[in-house]
Amino acid sequence: MRTVYLGTSEFAAIVLEALAASAHRPALVITRPDRPRGRGRRLQSPPVAERARALGLQLRQPATVNDDEGRAAIAAAAPETVVVCAFGAMIREPLLSEHLMLNVHPSLLPRWRGAAPVERAIIAGDERTGATIMRVTAELDSGPVALAAEEPIGAQDTYGTLSVRLAALGAGLLLQALDAGPAQLTFTEQDGTAATYADKITAEDRLLDPAATAQACERRVRALTPHIGAAVLTADGERLGVLAATARARRGGDPTAGELAFTADEVLLGCGEQTTLALDVVQPPGRRAMDAAAFLRGRRS
Repeated sequence: MRTVYLGTSEFAAIVLEALAASAHRPALVITRPDRPRGRGRRLQSPPVAERARALGLQLRQPATVNDDEGRAAIAAAAPETVVVCAFGAMIREPLLSEHLMLNVHPSLLPRWRGAAPVERAIIAGDERTGATIMRVTAELDSGPVALAAEEPIGAQDTYGTLSVRLAALGAGLLLQALDAGPAQLTFTEQDGTAATYADKITAEDRLLDPAATAQACERRVRALTPHIGAAVLTADGERLGVLAATARARRGGDPTAGELAFTADEVLLGCGEQTTLALDVVQPPGRRAMDAAAFLRGRRS
């Protein structure tokens, strides 16, 4: 089947690799424009752009896919299906009605519609999530569902480990849908009353809340590792990055809720409901990530 692919993130790049290796190799890949990133604010391409170049695929990066340039590029590729995956921008009329569009979404819709479904599932303590193939409609992630499959969320899963599995799961479902052909798919409307929304991760979301339990804080750390990163505020107002942590019941000598303590061999955050979060891997501002022991040695030196 002739396809055009719209995607941006690393998750979308993994799905693109599977699509490119199939009988449905995209005639065109469209992604977002390059953006300044990092401390140097140097222009960097989205992961999908880098992967498309490596795979030898035709690539376009219009300012918006909805303008005349973007629509014309898609029309010239004459797709039977446009595949959308973690594109990061709304697709609007008239483009929306010009092509059949299938979306690869990393959740079991209607749970976790929106920008950060993998992170929000881990933060919420969900025991399972999955991948869904749905038809793109004007409302965010609300289109009818063709295929879906579950994936358990393990107690040690981070965004990094879970998202890779979901990308592979979603890619498999996508190829199954394309192999069957749209005419053979049965689309079922979502139950909008059961919808939850996975809002984009903000700077505030990154901060650990010591009023919450250590277990909730530990889930937040896993949900934001390794791509965004959680953090805790030190007494002098600096953000100490947290890349791995362990929750436990409060022990004698542990800090009280809201207190950050540095012992001889542990960095501890006192949390709610008599719990403690041990910060196992941290990242001081402007420095590399390190385990708690190395961080504490640096404080003592």
